[in-house]
This record gives sequence, C-alpha cells and structure tokens, in this order.
Amino acid sequence: MNIHTWHKEAEKKWDDFAPVWAKNSQEMWETGSRKGIIPFFSEHVEAGAKVVDIGCGDGMGSLKLAQTGYVVTGIDLSHVMIEIANGNANQQPGLSFTQGDFYSLPFKDEEMDAAMVINSLEYTGEPLTVMQEIHRIIKPGGHVCFGILGPTAEPRKNFSYRRLVGEDVIMNTMQAWEFEKLALGSGWKEVAEIGVGKRGVDYTKLGHFSKELKQAVSFMWLFLLQKEGIQ
Repeated sequence: MNIHTWHKEAEKKWDDFAPVWAKNSQEMWETGSRKGIIPFFSEHVEAGAKVVDIGCGDGMGSLKLAQTGYVVTGIDLSHVMIEIANGNANQQPGLSFTQGDFYSLPFKDEEMDAAMVINSLEYTGEPLTVMQEIHRIIKPGGHVCFGILGPTAEPRKNFSYRRLVGEDVIMNTMQAWEFEKLALGSGWKEVAEIGVGKRGVDYTKLGHFSKELKQAVSFMWLFLLQKEGIQ
C-alpha cells in the first residue's frame, strides 16, 4: 500500500470509528490506560509551553493538556474526530484543533515547545518520516511524549493481524524497542520512560524483570524524549 492510499484508508477508518472512540475516550484519560500520561508529561514540560497533540482523536487529551496550563493545538487526520474535538473544547482557553497530515505538519520550523503522540505513530506507513517532521517543528531542547502500543494490545489484534492473510492494513507492527532505536538514531535523546500494564499486570511485582520483559506485558510504553541541540 502506498502512502497516499494508506492515508485515505486511515482517514476513512477513523472517520467511521470516531463515534465509538468518543464514547470511551473520557474514561481512558481519567481512569483508564491514559490516566498517567498528562502527569508524566507535566513532570518534564513547563506549563505555558506550546504543545501539539499529534493524533488527537476527539481531543480529550488535548483538553486535559490545556486545562493543565499548556497552549495546545490538536491535529488529526480524521475530520470527524476534529468535529467532535471542537465540540469537546468547551471554549477552553489556549486550545484549538485542525485536520492535518502527520507527514506535513502545519507549523513553522522549531515553532513548538513540545508534542504529545499517543498511539498514533503506529498508524503511519513511514514512521521515520513522521519522526523527522516532528523533529522539524520542535525547538532545540524541546520534548515529545510518545506512547507506543504493547505487543498484545487489543488495537494491534484489530488492525495489524490481517496483514498475515494478505490484506492491506493501516497499522505498522513497530514495537517499543524498535521505536526507541528509531528515535535515538534520528536526533532525539531519551529523558524518561514508563510502562502502562495490561489489565491484570501488577508492575510492582515485576521489579526483577528486564525492561524488554516489562514491555512485553505492557498495554502501552511511554517515552519522554528531548530534541538534541539544546545550548
């Protein structure tokens, strides 16, 4: 599947899925798998920073960021997601949304202080190209929080498996360790990381496990990266 076709298929899939996603999004950010992301992000990025939420979906994460004190632009490939996000914005100061292409982000070079990219890089056909585009818009010394789905996360089962029977899919199979290698080789340095365990996994009992084994039982692995070049 070429990139143009990938984009069109991904846009259609997320347009169709948007209403279902929106029903569960608030719970995910407040009590579910995404509840620790904003606290993790805010440990490293100062309030008031200009942040882009890449793959913002219905905008719930963007709203949480803005309520925490950031100036936020949410961007998503799906126009339906953006319509829902605008409805969720509730005239929140410092929050806006736009439909856009992750391969050509609508920002100037080094315009943004930080970015949040949660479970969206996996839905791009050329992750390195997207990483380079994110690198372009972030100031030297700026930060990005990436969330990469674990190997047995349910979305992988829903989107990725069908490639094995010859179908075109809109999800790559990148694992957390592969992402880390990609990031460290393309102008980023790692600042912090944390795992989000699958249901039934108690990370407090896995202290002796290697990072790779912890990633294997994660629903998602969070990386906080910094753009190299800070003076």
